Amino acid sequence: MQQRQIRGSVAYHSGRAAEGAVARHYQDTGHSVLSERWRGPFGEIDLILRDKDELVFVEVKKARSHAQAAERVTPRQVGRILRSASDYLRGEPAGQMTPCRVDVALVDVFGRVEILHNALAA
Repeated sequence: MQQRQIRGSVAYHSGRAAEGAVARHYQDTGHSVLSERWRGPFGEIDLILRDKDELVFVEVKKARSHAQAAERVTPRQVGRILRSASDYLRGEPAGQMTPCRVDVALVDVFGRVEILHNALAA
């Protein structure tokens, strides 16, 4: 296996582990996981959860520190997440009127999870 393939494989498995840790964190706080790595025409949403009547769209970022992970949320990704969330809401009974928020989950090198609730609110 070439170095590039090895790095890609490590990054993939590391990302999956981070997403799993975040999903468990939300489940421990009473959220239901509706979808993992949901893919629509505008891109992927790492986790979609339900918290009572509210949907929670979660972008998971992993890095050495929570600060470094937060820096990895780019304006382009924000646009993708918002378009994808809007597309997902079309399938909900209340459509675009469904109560929802977008959280960013930060995972550091030690596996610690920090949630930025409603991170994309203006």
